[in-house]
Amino acid sequence: MQAPSDRLMKDLHTVVVDAEELLKATAGQTGERIEKIRTRAEGSVRMARQRLQAAGEDLQEAARELNGRVHDNPWAAVGIAAGVGLVAGILLARK
Repeated sequence: MQAPSDRLMKDLHTVVVDAEELLKATAGQTGERIEKIRTRAEGSVRMARQRLQAAGEDLQEAARELNGRVHDNPWAAVGIAAGVGLVAGILLARK
């Protein structure tokens, strides 16, 4: 099962790729209005791609940091996981 953030990143990447393909497919279209729209769309796609890349790098850095903290404090990580599991179990049992 994929994490929601992984699915979101994958979905956003798909949107960027689809938008790039759409821009390529309409490259033969001419006209002042179409050129303005294409220019604006190209800028938006470029910014979205940069933000996706930056978000991916941030996620990787956070994962490395979390991994390091778990290795430094394994018992604390086990305690936190047990506490979260206990709370989730209590909440689910109430329904």
